[in-house]
Amino acid sequence: MVQPLNHLKESPSQTAGPYVHIGCTPNFAEITGVYPHDLGQQMITGDVAGPRIRITGRVIDGTGTPLRDAMIEIWQADAAGLFNSPSETRGQADPDFTGWGRAPSDMTTGTFTFDTVKPGAVPFVDGRLQAPHVTLWVVARGINLGLHTRMYFPDEAEANAADPILSRIEHQNRVNTLIATAEGDGHYHFDIHLQGETETIFFDI
Repeated sequence: MVQPLNHLKESPSQTAGPYVHIGCTPNFAEITGVYPHDLGQQMITGDVAGPRIRITGRVIDGTGTPLRDAMIEIWQADAAGLFNSPSETRGQADPDFTGWGRAPSDMTTGTFTFDTVKPGAVPFVDGRLQAPHVTLWVVARGINLGLHTRMYFPDEAEANAADPILSRIEHQNRVNTLIATAEGDGHYHFDIHLQGETETIFFDI
């Protein structure tokens, strides 16, 4: 006899906007009194180790227009290459660094900003070191499933060339879509292109 399988069905995907800022970044949406500051706004909480950096960027659609209602989250290791996670078994991550941040895109320019530290190298599943990078997750009105990508650093050319993820990308001419631009004084700029000739590489994870 065939027995029924009582598995739950996957919920259908739906766009994250246009109200994503109300729930996730209420202070940015001018809804005060919910949190002292929006969750993920502050990644550095004390005397953090390692060089401090600023990451700015925009999420750009297929027409070349920056999105003004996007929300971006980043996840990264600390300066020693350790994650602030219960799953981290290699050591104790920096207690003055959260390793996770969330930022809305500016309603005028579409720019997002993260004040963070430059991450250290972390091991791949086979033990090889990955180049320093941050992982980004993007949601916005019209994006049904959040998009995952990575940002690598232009001043880590040797590490980037040996990175086990970058080296697996079939079309190597597109690797540059994952490399930030150095703006000087610890400032890196990284635009995320959703479509077009310079479309950023997204990862299915």
